Amino acid sequence: MVKKIDILNFITDFRKAPNAIKTLSEIKTHVGVADEELLLKLLTEMQQMRTLREVEKDGQKAYQVTAK
Repeated sequence: MVKKIDILNFITDFRKAPNAIKTLSEIKTHVGVADEELLLKLLTEMQQMRTLREVEKDGQKAYQVTAK
């Protein structure tokens, strides 16, 4: 099962890359989720909690951690 903390840890490492941005496809590949709807639901919940913000990277939907 995919956990929010796994997604957050993949997107950023506060010591090495605190402002890292990962695309949706990179996140899907890393967490290996088969159910894209579940992943999108988790990402949406984290956006509502102001933990993530949606940005654009190379013309794709991407995410950046704003608080952990």
